Amino acid sequence: MTRDLAKTTSFLTLHLLVGFTVAYTVTGSATMAGGIALIEQLVNAVVFFFHERTWNGELHLADAVLHRHAGTA
Repeated sequence: MTRDLAKTTSFLTLHLLVGFTVAYTVTGSATMAGGIALIEQLVNAVVFFFHERTWNGELHLADAVLHRHAGTA
């Protein structure tokens, strides 16, 4: 478990650094780049949650996009 946590933390750090660097290169603003990098992480976390539910067969993407609930057409 410790190795998994270290690996996750390492990946998060690299992902934030890449996001910040790209956003800073485009905007020239450290404040904007920091905000973009953090928002991008939050959006990816939500997308990943639904991606996993879809792959596990717990969610059908078409139903989610069309806002259909189970048992309704």
